Amino acid sequence: MENEKMFEQMSMAGAPKITTVPPGPKSKEILQYQADNESSVVSYSKGMPMAISTGKGATIQDVDGNIYIDMFSGAGVMALGHGHAEVLAAAHEQIDMVTHTLDIPSPTRQKMVETLKALLPKELTRVFFGGPTGSDAVEQAIKLAKYNTGRNGIIAFEGAYHGMTGVALALTTDSSHRDGVGQLVPDVKFIPYPYAYRNPFGCPDEDVDLQAAAYLERILEDSHSGYSLPAAVILESVQGEGGTIIPSERFMKRVREITEKHGVLMICDEIQSGLGRTGKMFAFEHFGIVPDIITMSKALGGVGFPISAIAYREELNTWPAGKSIGTFRGNMVAFAAGATALKWMTDHKIPERASELGDKAMVKMKEIEKTYDIVGEVRGIGLMLAFEMVEDSASRKPSSVIAKKVRKYAHQRGVMIEVGGHHNNVARLLPPLVISEEYLMKGIDIIEGVIRDIQDGKVE
Repeated sequence: MENEKMFEQMSMAGAPKITTVPPGPKSKEILQYQADNESSVVSYSKGMPMAISTGKGATIQDVDGNIYIDMFSGAGVMALGHGHAEVLAAAHEQIDMVTHTLDIPSPTRQKMVETLKALLPKELTRVFFGGPTGSDAVEQAIKLAKYNTGRNGIIAFEGAYHGMTGVALALTTDSSHRDGVGQLVPDVKFIPYPYAYRNPFGCPDEDVDLQAAAYLERILEDSHSGYSLPAAVILESVQGEGGTIIPSERFMKRVREITEKHGVLMICDEIQSGLGRTGKMFAFEHFGIVPDIITMSKALGGVGFPISAIAYREELNTWPAGKSIGTFRGNMVAFAAGATALKWMTDHKIPERASELGDKAMVKMKEIEKTYDIVGEVRGIGLMLAFEMVEDSASRKPSSVIAKKVRKYAHQRGVMIEVGGHHNNVARLLPPLVISEEYLMKGIDIIEGVIRDIQDGKVE
């Protein structure tokens, strides 16, 4: 692979390197301080107990000197890894100029818009920057859809994760996020997503995608379905937190046809799957469609600077000045970093590299699926990869206990991953797109070793 040496040099050498089983003594002290002073809601430090000191490329070092291969990249935020020199140089330069401008234009903001428009399909002519998180982008997309259609309802899909604010949480299906917080935004309804491994229809697995599309069509056309014509249908181009569920091209094309037929807007959530992650700059490009609105965040800030945006068709550009505002929609440092990161990704063919690496990873992961009875299915597209863990492959009974063990022992052996899925039984890998092939394969080898030891009863 061209320039592989460059990618190897972007990370710390010799990873993983575990000198003391995490959490080490210094980490324990900081973790205890967090427990005593921060909210009980913090979660990642419970699944991967450590206190972070530094990061470089696809590696992270904790305060005890342990070095990990980062195969989580801040839930996909750190697409170009930690400490990317060119992106940080652009951010440093901007800090000395101006850092916050609301939506008053500047050359830096213009560069960000120009960079995005060069990547977007020609049909998506307008860009809007909202608040700093992906949830903000979802809120703006829904607001835009409702304003243009004059309708209130939204159809989303089972397994969806769209964020944690009002509308975004109402569009998210995970009961652990929703339960106990009271009434959410009304008029949101969910329908099955084409999750073939856990077939919601009882049809042959190869027909799940057609059944899911037909379900959408039926509820829009049946006056007794209980679904009034909605403003929009929103779906992740690839479901992330739901377990890395990859739709088929024919499903996505049918959804596009059905929404166009009924005058319903199609919103593709690209917050986790977009910007090179799946092997295309945008995941919807795999399916030969162009939605009406897309949401972006996470990798958009280059190396973790908070920013979000939506892009949409010209005919939807109807709202008056001030109809949608937000204090942090003018983060100039995020614009400078993001534009530089996107250009670097394009110049170095990062989406294409993600596709190539992902294909190689899937060969190894398919062998793991065949070898171990507790691996029900492996899935992947680009560098969005997953192991669905089960009690045994015959029953397919989901096991969150096993998935959490995979995370725990992978972390102890120097690999950072996260758990998701409908039953919290999917070990999910979202490595930085600049990870070297060596570290990617080494990380998967370590995960395989953990799976082997779990199946053989060598770890508790």
